[in-house]
Amino acid sequence: MRMRYALGSCTVGVVSAKAVLKLLSGFDFIYDGGRVTLPLAAQRLLAFLALQSDGMHRTVASEQLWPDCDPSRAGANLRSALCQARRARTAAVIEIAGPRLHLAHTVRVDLHETWAQARTLAERASPLPAAPDVIVGALGRELLPCWTDDWLTLERERWDQMRVHALESLAQRMHDEQQYLAALEAALVAVAIDPVRETAHRILIEVHIAEGNHACAVKTYQEYQAFLQRELGVFPSPQMMKIVQDIGIPVPPPADLSPPAAVAQARTRTGARSRTLA
Repeated sequence: MRMRYALGSCTVGVVSAKAVLKLLSGFDFIYDGGRVTLPLAAQRLLAFLALQSDGMHRTVASEQLWPDCDPSRAGANLRSALCQARRARTAAVIEIAGPRLHLAHTVRVDLHETWAQARTLAERASPLPAAPDVIVGALGRELLPCWTDDWLTLERERWDQMRVHALESLAQRMHDEQQYLAALEAALVAVAIDPVRETAHRILIEVHIAEGNHACAVKTYQEYQAFLQRELGVFPSPQMMKIVQDIGIPVPPPADLSPPAAVAQARTRTGARSRTLA
């Protein structure tokens, strides 16, 4: 057991393996089996440090956590958050080495553990899980979904990309093993995370076809095509069209489809300007 002290008069805590920090589906901190209530500033500090693999200089941390404050006020807010963590008896969460802050390596973080599982799935570096529904459920959880901090934007994107790749890999492997229900569940979660992503929809369609549910495959394709047209004004790839065409369902080529709303509006504006100039 090691003692760690904050700069100044704030003792941050005693290192122990009893601390669990949860960032998926919302913030939660558990110590010695019990939930610990923390002020929001302390929550934000712990979450921020959990996302910094090499820790962070306290000045940079204060600037990112309180970007709307001047440096002196941001520094004071950081010191206050450190003291709040101490008063809440959140043992072993923060280590301070000179000007740098770290989350203690003994603190279990659900994001770190699920990320490691996701990476092995994405890289196909592990056998198929015995209970795929458990890992699919974990990968379906968002990173601090109700928080609006700017420093979370990139971390959310990284998490979304990792879990979508993992879910697609799992869905494809389950499809290949003819475990179609598990494949569907993984593919559907991937689609929910990134509705634009074609590879997830493609796997979903392939699973429907493998089960003989051709109508479901066509419906999935048509809904995806309509979504792309409505949101982006683009079409599914020829490879995806071919999957549906190969089961005998005619798919109109892009040239036969009406132009997306954005393109139609642009043409209308261009025509109006031309008439005005004339």
